Amino acid sequence: MEEMLSDIIVGLDVGTSSVRVAIGEVTSDGGIEIIGLSNKKSQGLRNGAIVNLEAAGAIIKDAVDSAEQNAGFEVSSCVAAIGGPQIECLNSRGQAAVSKRGKANGEIARADVERVIENARSVPIAPDKEILHVIPKSYTVDQVGGIKDPINMMGVRLETEIHIVTASRTAIQNVRDCVNRAGYDLDRIMQKTLAAAQAVVHQDEMELGSILIDLGAGTTDVLVLHNGAPLTSFSLKNCGYYVTNDIAIVKGIPPAAAEEIKIKDGCCFRDILDNPHEVAIQGVGGRPPEMTSQVEICDIIQPRMEEIFMTVRSEIVRKTDLTRLSGNIILTGGGAQMEGVLELAMNVFGTTAVRLGIPESLGGIEEDYRKPEWATAIGLVISQRDAVLQAAKNPKHKKRSGSGEGILQKLKKAFF
Repeated sequence: MEEMLSDIIVGLDVGTSSVRVAIGEVTSDGGIEIIGLSNKKSQGLRNGAIVNLEAAGAIIKDAVDSAEQNAGFEVSSCVAAIGGPQIECLNSRGQAAVSKRGKANGEIARADVERVIENARSVPIAPDKEILHVIPKSYTVDQVGGIKDPINMMGVRLETEIHIVTASRTAIQNVRDCVNRAGYDLDRIMQKTLAAAQAVVHQDEMELGSILIDLGAGTTDVLVLHNGAPLTSFSLKNCGYYVTNDIAIVKGIPPAAAEEIKIKDGCCFRDILDNPHEVAIQGVGGRPPEMTSQVEICDIIQPRMEEIFMTVRSEIVRKTDLTRLSGNIILTGGGAQMEGVLELAMNVFGTTAVRLGIPESLGGIEEDYRKPEWATAIGLVISQRDAVLQAAKNPKHKKRSGSGEGILQKLKKAFF
């Protein structure tokens, strides 16, 4: 294989049920082509957290190796996502006087913006937490608010409101250790819902106010966007695993068999089952197989999925003062593949503005990544494009993908 080129980006999504790797190449016109994919069954994870470093490291290596074979390139580093209960967020405000530099009223420069953001991020953070992202939401210049980019404006006083995302130091170190055990460097860690938003949320949806719901096996992760920036994010333990467990308990079968039924025959909204089919239930302990109906399986799945969406709705109401969002509810993750999920979400949230979060067509290999469960991995690749392009313009300062530009600048470009 060839050595890794500077325009190659590797996105690593380590989930509870699957490890997905997407390898992208930045093209000469600034686009991205997906040239390698890999999807392996997870090991060493529970509820979105790494619990066995050796097992998780081994499956990461297997997944990246497979994607390398697919792409025809040998890689040395990657960008990884992190989610689940180890992620927390808060909003903060800061203010600073504009440097006059000899003028009666100063023209706002990059240094002024950086200073006011630094003031805003100077809030107490628990010692076991590390800041992942600092995202400016808006600026106020001399009491005129709602400004997205204040640079070159004239003013005396600059204020900002920012969104801060933190993660458990232990969780971050576990991801880094697993990637290193697999033989790779870790360029950067990104909150998984922010990464997914890169791939599936449109700019107008960010402005109008939208909800991204990642229906994972180990956690359900939620990101609320409003006025072009994150408003809040949170994670629920109620997830795809509980759906599988419900089937296993009710039908008295192993979780693996219940998972297969959920994927193959599962439906979470009974009203759309016009022609339900029979479902074979494998026998356990010498019992013969039995037959049941898809309606009965739906009656097991729907209450749990409905509970997930209702809890998401309640948490959004509790955490924000929004009474209405004008954008869309966007569903990603493996659970978004289930039959009836759109209709159920519409019913619970009382809106028809619900869609699947499918990454756009980026070219390259066959488009297997154009599914909701690939949103995070593809979003990680997209998030690194600016860093690669900047490195290409400044070859003397060229670094590995992900280290050429600070997180603040990348996220400002991403959300503004």
